[in-house]
Amino acid sequence: MSVTVMVVDDQSVVRAGFAAVIDAEPDLTVVAEAGDGAAAIRRAAETAPDVVVMDVRMPELDGIAATRILTGRENGPRVLVLTTFDLDAYVFDALRAGASGFLLKDVHAAELLHAIRVVAAGEAVLAPSATRRLIGHYTAGPAGGRRATADQAHALERLTERERLVLTLVASGLNNAEIAAQLAITVGTVKSHVNAVLRKLGLRDRVQATILAYDLGLAHPQPPAPAR
Repeated sequence: MSVTVMVVDDQSVVRAGFAAVIDAEPDLTVVAEAGDGAAAIRRAAETAPDVVVMDVRMPELDGIAATRILTGRENGPRVLVLTTFDLDAYVFDALRAGASGFLLKDVHAAELLHAIRVVAAGEAVLAPSATRRLIGHYTAGPAGGRRATADQAHALERLTERERLVLTLVASGLNNAEIAAQLAITVGTVKSHVNAVLRKLGLRDRVQATILAYDLGLAHPQPPAPAR
């Protein structure tokens, strides 16, 4: 089954280039393009893409605001943010807005295509180590993580003790195999726990789970490495 994609960028040449690379793949189909966030919202309603490749700095409505609107819709698309600016604030704002990944525009074509497929499959593009670096840097700085809402704190009560532990380990940047080794359980069991955490907390992926764990105080910058 083909993954449908919308490309959003205010530079027509860049937009056309990304669209050409993506549309050349047999399992990916570009169904729409847009030059700003407002147009992206309209085009998404018309074409219902699976994945939106989104620029950040655009007129009318920026990519962060557009991402927040699109991912807030029922059955909304998954968003992969691309930008020329390697700023932690942009990364964090994009993830808080609901993006499932963040890449720089100078990414190799193969990496972009892989990222689109990963996001379409329901996963996040950021590697655990990148997530740990980003969240650790952000929460340690003066603009650190915000406090969790009462609803978020209440949602945490729906987790079992083991699910809460798995959430903490995910936020520490561990992958499924590392969590399985630390808890002496199978990778399949870890996957089941992670899926339960995402479902109960209404989250899309591990990146959002990591952000929420920091908001709730379950994780802290630069967590200690697990015992080997």
